[in-house]
Amino acid sequence: MTAPAVTVLDNGLRVVSALMPGLETAAVGVWVNAGARCEAAATNGIAHLLEHMAFKGTKRRNALAIAEEIEQVGGHVNAYTSRECTAYVARVLKENVPLAVDILADILQHSVMPEDELGREREVVIQEIAQVHDTPDDLVFDLFQETAFPDQSLGRSILGTEKTVAGISREMLIDHMARHYDAGRMVVVAAGHVDHEALVGHVAEAFAGLAARPADPVAPATYAGGDRRQEQPLEQVHLVLGLKGIAYDDPDFYAQQVLATALGGGMSSRLFQEVRENRGLAYSIYTFLSCYADSGLFGIYAGTGEGEAAQTLPLVCAEINRVCAEVGEEEVARSRTQLKASVLMSLESTSSRCEQLARQMIVFKRPLPIDEIIAKIEAVDPPAVLDVARRLFSGKPALAALGPLSNVESYEEMMARLGN
Repeated sequence: MTAPAVTVLDNGLRVVSALMPGLETAAVGVWVNAGARCEAAATNGIAHLLEHMAFKGTKRRNALAIAEEIEQVGGHVNAYTSRECTAYVARVLKENVPLAVDILADILQHSVMPEDELGREREVVIQEIAQVHDTPDDLVFDLFQETAFPDQSLGRSILGTEKTVAGISREMLIDHMARHYDAGRMVVVAAGHVDHEALVGHVAEAFAGLAARPADPVAPATYAGGDRRQEQPLEQVHLVLGLKGIAYDDPDFYAQQVLATALGGGMSSRLFQEVRENRGLAYSIYTFLSCYADSGLFGIYAGTGEGEAAQTLPLVCAEINRVCAEVGEEEVARSRTQLKASVLMSLESTSSRCEQLARQMIVFKRPLPIDEIIAKIEAVDPPAVLDVARRLFSGKPALAALGPLSNVESYEEMMARLGN
């Protein structure tokens, strides 16, 4: 595979591309190193609302024209907001890469935020918030995040609240874009059938007016942990148990990934086998990792019945204790192989390749060679997994529970099981 090419424009904007021979399409995206974590409490949800409003019209195109221009060439454009980034990505045929760059540059520099569109979009986002509250296996993750990182932007919902979203004005959106959407925070990434030099030319022209400015400081993450329970008349109990994880650039990053895979990353994992296959206590149980620039979360989700909840949490704690005591070579080898396959399979998707390169440029300031990633995964051995398990699980846990909770044991009982 051809190594990614990187060019830094005079204004500091980084342009990265990965040629994927044999494809007739390309993904082109702009990643902004500014997400929900850049918000004040009073403007919670502004990054996500801005992502919506970017498509509602520019000085050159109205909202319909933006949709029609990309779709009349068979392409599509989408966006998402995370806690640390906002991304805008187009998928097009190879000959339409210049159009994708032009549209992305237009919406990210010249959005006019029409008042009538803002009024409608506020209501759309408020409905999105209501949908989360009606979806318990989404809501429990917001409760967990707030428990892990209370009273700080990293712990608040990406969507915001009905009150904060209703209070966001056009002027606030324009100011937020001006403060955070600058050349130093943005990375343009393309993958697929794309010529790097031609891409650089299109980007340089389309983003010529984009200036660099000093980035606003982001408050460091302060993990707390604790207990958050919300009784609701549901059919299931939704549980998220987690602990302070590690950042992207931590030396234990790949050992943590192998640990998460072995504990709850697939059908052969310990939690799936013990909780679902052997005991039939849950349909859905898995581990997940949330990594940030300076912190992270290692979590376990389980959806279980009201009666089964009495056994599920103790069993999860038992598996945590067991993985801190012993990890076998065969188990680690299997988990390493799963991770390697995941990395290599992601190279076959233009969108996934863009996502991967953008994250690497933001975190490491360079694309990581695939051979380097594979070598780091291969270097993870059982002692490394044991070390990271003991490091992570020695901390104070965060527990979020939602549903009929009478059979969920107390936080203190759970802490005692984990030896805290």
